[in-house]
Amino acid sequence: MTSPDNTLQEVGRRLRQARENRGLKLHELARLSGLSAPALSLIETGQRDLRLSTLFRIADALRVPVGTLVEDEPRKGASPDRPDAAGYDLDDYQ
Repeated sequence: MTSPDNTLQEVGRRLRQARENRGLKLHELARLSGLSAPALSLIETGQRDLRLSTLFRIADALRVPVGTLVEDEPRKGASPDRPDAAGYDLDDYQ
């Protein structure tokens, strides 16, 4: 299982990569997203947890699907409409 700190760092790394791939500087993304440059810097370095609404604002400003910021590649055979429940052991839960 991935720790929350590692998850934040990985999302921040993907965010920074998407920003740099579009040739945007931190202050430019700040203007586009309505966030402050210091807040974005903390997010990019994994030092600040962000709300889902903030993630959507950043993705919208970068013109990328939000999924590209949170997951490298979709799992093979995974469907958001039909989760794979076969991998869960629910016998202990009522």
